[in-house]
Amino acid sequence: MSIWDAFDRISANKPKSSAKIGFIIAGLGNPGIQYENSRHNAGFMAVEALEKKYSINNYSHKFKSLCADTTIGGARCLVLKPETYMNNSGEAILLAMNYYKIPLENVLVIFDDISLEPSHIRIKRKGSAGGHNGIKSIIALCGGEDFPRIKLGVGAKPHPDYDLADWVLGKFNDEQRQAFDSRLDDVCSAAELIVSGNINEAMNRYNK
Repeated sequence: MSIWDAFDRISANKPKSSAKIGFIIAGLGNPGIQYENSRHNAGFMAVEALEKKYSINNYSHKFKSLCADTTIGGARCLVLKPETYMNNSGEAILLAMNYYKIPLENVLVIFDDISLEPSHIRIKRKGSAGGHNGIKSIIALCGGEDFPRIKLGVGAKPHPDYDLADWVLGKFNDEQRQAFDSRLDDVCSAAELIVSGNINEAMNRYNK
């Protein structure tokens, strides 16, 4: 048997999904070691929780992102971490949407929210940017506000004069991080419900 015959036999035995990618799950953040585990990288942390739960390890660099093709909740999804930096998140998501012809309502975005405490999450079917620059970019480039999202509480600034950039680019203290991490399993379960068409159930179960 030649090496090519062996390769063909191995390839033929690999499981193949006949379903097309129908959903994007995008966790927002900033690439680079200096931003790891910052409040603004809450979306990246949520994707890392999905990685553990679903054993996602087939990442590649496409669409200005680190992305992986996987199945969650019975739906074939593209899990995506934009590498454009937060303020240009829409560029990465638009590239993936156009390539796979995915409608905006099938783009789940996971991101930080300073109006919620670290132990809280908020799931919404659609909505405005609420001052979040990553969401502003997605709304501006991808066609509107009609996409589901999971907001992850990172806590409010300690006082009004505290610089917002310093706050969101800063890191949780131990207590805050423990509270934040305590909801990541719920985030994964909510994402699974949303991509399987059960966003109302996700909101009823996990909006707290």
